[in-house]
Amino acid sequence: MTFVVIMLLMLYMLRFMWNATRGHRLAPWHSPYLLWRIETYCGVKMQQIGFLEFWEFLWRERGNLWRFLKWTAEMEHYALPAPKRA
Repeated sequence: MTFVVIMLLMLYMLRFMWNATRGHRLAPWHSPYLLWRIETYCGVKMQQIGFLEFWEFLWRERGNLWRFLKWTAEMEHYALPAPKRA
């Protein structure tokens, strides 16, 4: 991949993380959306997920999360219409 493609993927990934942690950017383990995603992914109840459990999950599933973020970047590319050229 070229440098530009990699940078665009990183931009889309950061945009997803920015939106997913809205209201809890300095403490993402408090984000109801991310807690719900973890609960539906691995079955741990939201009330049982704290700081350590959140970071343990991120570390343990980092490969799958990286693939998921790359996939969201690709889907965002398809979902957003291309600007019309005059």
